[in-house]
Amino acid sequence: MEKTTPRSLDYYMPAEWARHDATWLSWPKNPLTFPDGVLPGVEKVYVQMIAALSPGEKVKVLVNDGHAEEHARKLLEGSGAVMENVHFLRILSSDVWIRDYGPTFLINAGKPWKAAVKWRFNAWGGKYDDIMYDDVAGEDVVRAARVKTFRPGIVLEGGSIDVNGRGTVLTTEQCLLNPNRNPHLTREDIESYLEQYLNISKVVWLISGIEGDDTDGHVDDFARFVGPETVVCAYSEEGAGHNPEVLSTNLRILEEYRDSYGRPFKVIKLPMPTPIPLPEEERVLPASYANFYIGNEVVLVPVFDDPNDAEAVRILSECFPDRRTVPIMARDLVYGYGGFHCVTQQEPAPAEVKGTTGRNL
Repeated sequence: MEKTTPRSLDYYMPAEWARHDATWLSWPKNPLTFPDGVLPGVEKVYVQMIAALSPGEKVKVLVNDGHAEEHARKLLEGSGAVMENVHFLRILSSDVWIRDYGPTFLINAGKPWKAAVKWRFNAWGGKYDDIMYDDVAGEDVVRAARVKTFRPGIVLEGGSIDVNGRGTVLTTEQCLLNPNRNPHLTREDIESYLEQYLNISKVVWLISGIEGDDTDGHVDDFARFVGPETVVCAYSEEGAGHNPEVLSTNLRILEEYRDSYGRPFKVIKLPMPTPIPLPEEERVLPASYANFYIGNEVVLVPVFDDPNDAEAVRILSECFPDRRTVPIMARDLVYGYGGFHCVTQQEPAPAEVKGTTGRNL
């Protein structure tokens, strides 16, 4: 571990609802993830996302080359996107999952500047050789961001963690303790890295993730902070495979949690959509309403033409009354095994200097 860490310099990872300077995306292109019959639908999703986000913040979009940029610009014409806020960066990437291979951006509690943590990315435990290159893409992103960068030297994906900006992080044993990530590290070692590089004081260990998730249990598919002490947790009494059992266990852990002052979380149940089968691979897709993304002015909510869509949108609208909830059909995107949170990475605005951190560490 580096001698100088974000915690030692008072940097920390703010909650996703803290004000952003920008949202980062990578334009879809990988034919193994999104075949020809699926890719146009995914591009339509990207157009809707950019049109919703760009009135409230910059949107930084990775494109492989000038042809890709021209193609994306043409699709965005007439979409309502605020193009002066859309910035294309010619950074080569293999795939769209910038949440996982991109940096974790930090702000400083007492200074008006930012930093980033560049974790190692190994394609979710070496599962996909065609995506291993994106560890390099992540390095190119931090160079383009021009911020101080910390490199802890361990494997970690952004979708495996969720913070409340006040010293607590949610994660899963299935992912962070998986031997295909950092086999030389113990639970205590992992906790120490999270404490030093996110500047948190409490790790809430959930068990595992939802059926169909190829990331080994990313927390952003089922449990998310929506306020400093409020968590939404996916829940279903029916569904594919182990979903009912594992979601019930995770829900119980969250409901029984108490902080150092004995205070519980407020836990809100979020329904699950009906499982979407992928017969050719004999599995289901990891469709979940919990994979939403919080922008400055909007919350992007995945929907699936499912009877539970309306209830999920209602719940999340009530969680974010100061933002507009934007439901977007996500069936094509989830075909690639991810959702809106997986394909976005927030770059927070610098903290206001007020002589206090505003955190509850």
